[in-house]
Amino acid sequence: MNGNLIVENATELVTCSGFTAKSGAQMADIGVIPDGAVVIENGCIGWVGPTRELPPDMDRTGFQIIDASGKAVLPGFVDAHTHFVFGGYRPEEFAWRLRGDTYMEIMRRGGGIHNTVAATRKASFEELAAAGRKRLDAMLSFGVTTVEGKSGYGLDLDTEVKQLAVMADLNAGHPVDIAATFLGAHAVPPDYKDRADQYIDFIIADVLPEVTARSLAEFCDVFCEQGVFSIAQSKRLLQAASGSGLKLKLHADEIVPLGGADLAAELGAVSADHLLHASDAGIAGMAASHVVATLLPGTAFCLKEPYARAREMIAQNCAVALATDLNPGSSFTLSIPMLAALATLQMGLSPEETVTALTLNGAAALDRAATVGSLDPGKKGDLVILEYPSYRFIPYHTGVSVVEKTVKDGVLVFDKTCFEAPNASKST
Repeated sequence: MNGNLIVENATELVTCSGFTAKSGAQMADIGVIPDGAVVIENGCIGWVGPTRELPPDMDRTGFQIIDASGKAVLPGFVDAHTHFVFGGYRPEEFAWRLRGDTYMEIMRRGGGIHNTVAATRKASFEELAAAGRKRLDAMLSFGVTTVEGKSGYGLDLDTEVKQLAVMADLNAGHPVDIAATFLGAHAVPPDYKDRADQYIDFIIADVLPEVTARSLAEFCDVFCEQGVFSIAQSKRLLQAASGSGLKLKLHADEIVPLGGADLAAELGAVSADHLLHASDAGIAGMAASHVVATLLPGTAFCLKEPYARAREMIAQNCAVALATDLNPGSSFTLSIPMLAALATLQMGLSPEETVTALTLNGAAALDRAATVGSLDPGKKGDLVILEYPSYRFIPYHTGVSVVEKTVKDGVLVFDKTCFEAPNASKST
């Protein structure tokens, strides 16, 4: 448990080497080292290369040794957009959408986000923490070592702070690193109906100062969408958040082409997310301003909406990341293999681009590409070991997790081989 680990003899060591997002054609360059090895010391990567070049006189005392023969090794996955701290569930809304109700119709009649807000307000700190911890444990089994978590199911001071405080507590005690995002502008609460401007005033004057004073978030996000928050309202909030020291994100152009991608480019946001209806100009603006396009195909799949135009974004030299959008309404999944399958089969990403989008570019979407997202010396010792010899098995073994082991800060935190199936034999 000292963070000293050597992984050697990997059939493929996929480095995804880099310290900034890869855009355009660069996304296909994932840096595969055949028969590779990585040395992690005190939780940080110290050496990467072919196994045959490991120093023969290296003192291995105090190191855990993992033989990865017949297996592929990759950086730990980064899930750069989730809402994993919430109360309650919404299975009835899934059934309503199957019969033809739209996401916005359900939200307008008091369901959707408002449903989860009510349940999250009622949930105790301990209940939210227990549920969040369980979800983080599941993420480790899928190879996720860094995750973004958003508030936004409070829409008031106390519950927004409660969600973010839960994330801070989990970040201190759970192996998965959590990047916290303040999403107080996730919806207009019922008591501010038809008064969205006044609600933005409240967020800026009352909630944002408390969040920043307690250092509870790194980012501020807003649901910039028709019927939720306009471009002008979103811009006003984000400028206030930036002035308070928070970095910027946007839920942009998810339901209609409102211009959220253009606003993200204008404000120099770290990422713009969803982007199902981003315009050509918005895509070009994001590429020019180095805004990471975080795409959430699980949401499009669950809402039966067209997928974001990933190929056009890459062609215009955007940096594309992928994330699950785990939430209880529009994408109740934390499945990385499902995400990879949708990205390749429905959005046209190559396996290599998908790997980049789940590692280095996911890290860049959280402004953490300097410390995670690739197997480079000096970065955190976060990696996954697959059951199979190639990264191509991630989308190829469709919808099934091929992660055998997950390593965080040089410590083995998940090992599928330790979980044996029950003995199915019957005594006679």
